[in-house]
Amino acid sequence: MGVAAGFGQFGATAALGDVAAAFGETGPGGSIGEQVGLTLTTLGIGLAVIRLASLASMPLAALADRVGRRRVILSCCLSGLALTVVAAFSPSFWWFVAIFALGRPLLSTTNALAVVIAAEETRTADRAKAVALLAASYGVGAGLATVVRGIWGLGFRPLFALAIVPLVLVAMTSRRLEEPDRYARLRTRDATVTAAMARPGWVPPAVRPRLVLLACLGFFSFSFVIGPVTTLLFLYAESVLGFSKATTSLIVLCAGPLGLAGLLAGRWAADKLGRIPTVVAAHAVVAISGAVTYTMGSAGAVAGYLVYLFAQAAFGTAMGALSVELFPTSIRGTAAGWLNAAGVLGAVLGLVTFGLLVDAFGTFGPAALAVTIPVALASFGYLRLPETRGLELEQSAPEQ
Repeated sequence: MGVAAGFGQFGATAALGDVAAAFGETGPGGSIGEQVGLTLTTLGIGLAVIRLASLASMPLAALADRVGRRRVILSCCLSGLALTVVAAFSPSFWWFVAIFALGRPLLSTTNALAVVIAAEETRTADRAKAVALLAASYGVGAGLATVVRGIWGLGFRPLFALAIVPLVLVAMTSRRLEEPDRYARLRTRDATVTAAMARPGWVPPAVRPRLVLLACLGFFSFSFVIGPVTTLLFLYAESVLGFSKATTSLIVLCAGPLGLAGLLAGRWAADKLGRIPTVVAAHAVVAISGAVTYTMGSAGAVAGYLVYLFAQAAFGTAMGALSVELFPTSIRGTAAGWLNAAGVLGAVLGLVTFGLLVDAFGTFGPAALAVTIPVALASFGYLRLPETRGLELEQSAPEQ
């Protein structure tokens, strides 16, 4: 399901240049809008709407605390992939935005609950490894979308239609997914906790400061860079720098081993050095490399993006383990939903701000610096969180 969700979600990013060209008008002029087909403001608003729709993943993830992880993750994954297939038949840009906006929260919930399930099925010594494996699976799916598009020269319509393949595979293998033992035991053992699970969105007062801090860092900092760097990179490379589809596919192929190395580095650092120092360092590198990507030409775009992927992978592993270890089992899905919602809002704000700044400056460089420098400074905020390395879930986040 991680591979499937990666393919379904990243297809919109990989094919963004094709989408803009299909629904816009390119011209011989030198403006960004004429090179791309649509203005960056239009694209930024459209992508922001798609990401903003992921706010619906909050109640969906919280629902997993009430009715079970398995039922929710399977329903979300299958429905999200089905809507990706439907997006292949979009008659206009805003139809494309609307259909993807319906599918985005479903696949976002799939990713969030996959990490929750992995955490609840592993010991502390294996938790970072499990999170790294899930991040790798999502990366494989995202990479497949880009590589298939580059090798076969696919437009966005056949690329999205290919989502029917993972849809069928997930449906065929769904019976192999079981409810996590920790969750099942909690539901049958503690009536008080079970009642708390029935309160959607509720978080115990004792862990609210942790949730608020992580949500603020996700909203105001990390996702503010992730939005524009991840989403607009291929558009920038192909439509502004003149990279071919084959070149961008080659970059993705080179990024694969670096992403894997980042996952391994993040797993090692999270287990040996601690979750907090790993998250702080990786967060800062993500921001700095994002600035390099858009400010130093073709060489900077390639080098910055590769370093960015390495750091993002390392961050994802450590942060994935930390974010589930800070909250008790009874509200772990709810907490994941809140954090995902905060990240969505940050990414939306980042996309809209970045698009407006690019159109205002007429170039990407100043816009990139405006959004990445504050984010790099915000990385020290994680130092206010407790270290969870070496603790089981019942120790790092006991039931309240």
